Amino acid sequence: MRHLGTKTIETKRLVLRRFTIDDAAAMYDNWARDPEVTKFLTWPPHSCPEISQRVLQDWVDQYDLDDFYQWAIVFKENDNAPIGSISVVHKNDKTNTIEIGYCIGRQWWRRGITSEALSALIKFFIEEVGVNRIEAHHDTRNPNSGKVMMKCGMKYEGTMRAADWNNLGICDYCQYALLACDHIKAVQST
Repeated sequence: MRHLGTKTIETKRLVLRRFTIDDAAAMYDNWARDPEVTKFLTWPPHSCPEISQRVLQDWVDQYDLDDFYQWAIVFKENDNAPIGSISVVHKNDKTNTIEIGYCIGRQWWRRGITSEALSALIKFFIEEVGVNRIEAHHDTRNPNSGKVMMKCGMKYEGTMRAADWNNLGICDYCQYALLACDHIKAVQST
């Protein structure tokens, strides 16, 4: 992999950009405090904007690293305020593999925004960074997350029983992945 860090990526409706400390209020208001959004995540809802600010400070401090990938999802109609986040949550340089995680504010669910963001990152990671395998997984009780993965061309690989945990406790998860060769074939056939 040729790590490039968190570059700004633009799609038809979105800007994926680095977070700034000034995003703390929007992060808190738009998704981080909502227990419905964080239900299947590994971090609890933020109890105050200061927690969002501390998280953002940690991310901002890591943006100098070429292998740190953490984007704010900004809906262009939303005046540059982030509505969610998408990031690399695990990476393996030996196998050229990354795992992507995402969350988005409830009022933007079921509008194709997360799929648009994930599709842009798949293209970026395969075509620019040289990733061979992109993974993502979801709690079996959160099938809408799997629909995002499938919409982006990721293939279901199986369900791992009692193999993960989140705010609901130990859980089963569905594993999805996309190989670079499959992405390239799909692009060439369109």
